[in-house]
Amino acid sequence: MPELPDITLYIEALRDRIVGHTLSRVVVRGPFLLRTAIPPVDSVLGQRVRELRRLGKQIAIGFERGHWLVLHLKIAGRLHWRGDAPKPGVKGPLALFEFDSGVLVFTEAGSQHRASLHIVAGEDGLRELEPGGLEVLDADVTAFSKALRAENHTLKRALTDPHLFSGIGNAYSDEILHRACLSPIALTQKLTPAEIERLFHATREVLREWLERLRAATGKQFPEKVTAFRPEMAVHGRFGRPCPRCGAKIQRIRYASNEANYCAPCQTGGKLLADRALSRLLGKDWPRTIEELEARKRP
Repeated sequence: MPELPDITLYIEALRDRIVGHTLSRVVVRGPFLLRTAIPPVDSVLGQRVRELRRLGKQIAIGFERGHWLVLHLKIAGRLHWRGDAPKPGVKGPLALFEFDSGVLVFTEAGSQHRASLHIVAGEDGLRELEPGGLEVLDADVTAFSKALRAENHTLKRALTDPHLFSGIGNAYSDEILHRACLSPIALTQKLTPAEIERLFHATREVLREWLERLRAATGKQFPEKVTAFRPEMAVHGRFGRPCPRCGAKIQRIRYASNEANYCAPCQTGGKLLADRALSRLLGKDWPRTIEELEARKRP
């Protein structure tokens, strides 16, 4: 799922291309995409774009009469910029937004139909879609600590909760926790003030560093290589590969349709975290350390 750095890049690219320009045509092909009926889609036709905002992981496009078009890409949704509308086909895009400056193309890979489009009226309508999570890059450690301790969750769950923190998902939470040398299953209300401060600085550092990396890689082009898996990442998507800090193999725990990637020596004192499915299957035979895991792999 595109997270804060990627969504910010999309917004910066769109700001250069559509602010001050008029939306002349909207084609919604995905039957599950549009989630609102009032205001209707044609309420934004013929209007100029006034501004763009990020609402967590959503992109909000504001028009001159106060209506907003809000895109949520979810896991597989992506945006593309074209000079002309693509030719219709069986596997065409979910939606097209034709401006006098070009065409914004909204696609979604797979068949789960999670991506969404809302059209709302005014600031009140926009607020209903705002998750309300803390913008960490604009916050201080006190506000961060308050949000983190609001409920007693694991760090992985807390960082990815859009009602607690804005724009952080599965990929960057892995990178943040590795940078902070903290376990993904550590409980928020058991952290020391020093650990919270370390996590606060790690969160800001990781988000800023990746935002600058992506800006440098994209330049003035429209971002087309939006992915949650990048070779320069420390742990996310790197199961079985060496940790860039200590060289140990990256481990993972799976839950629902997600997983957390971590380095045991750097984050958990060398302890292997219990994978919910495998540990239930293996019971007392579940290896507790990397050494036990490696020993069991030997013939």
